[in-house]
Amino acid sequence: MTSKNILALLPYEKPFLFVEDLTVISEEGITGNYTFKETEYFYKGHFKDHPVTPGVILTECMAQIGVVCLGIYLMKDEISEILQPQIAMTSSQVDFFLPVFPREKVRVVSEKEVFRFNKLKCKLKMFNEKNELVCRGVISGMLRIPAPASSTDRKAGNL
Repeated sequence: MTSKNILALLPYEKPFLFVEDLTVISEEGITGNYTFKETEYFYKGHFKDHPVTPGVILTECMAQIGVVCLGIYLMKDEISEILQPQIAMTSSQVDFFLPVFPREKVRVVSEKEVFRFNKLKCKLKMFNEKNELVCRGVISGMLRIPAPASSTDRKAGNL
């Protein structure tokens, strides 16, 4: 499965997509990037005259790259265009060290800790373009592939 395949399966779109590209993909982890545009909706009013990326958005960026993209890769044999993954974050613990401003590019590095019974737990780090640690933490999520619809469901109009 390629970076392009993974990105196409993400259940997000603008303005809530925080993945631009994936540079490292393996069974043990994933690395990806995102550049925060000056026009992002959350900058309006988040620190008047001095916009800063909210921590919840940084956490979401880490989760999308480090848990969701990695989870899609790990479940590649079960996923298809018809059977798309359903994802839910189950827990997060993140420490923040530096702010991220508009026009900054970040790199998220994810290391798989556990992937069992469709629950994925990862250690994550986010770096800025100067390779400074912005934040780090552990995020867990559940990934599920829904059962394919049966012909009975299709005939009954339950789709």
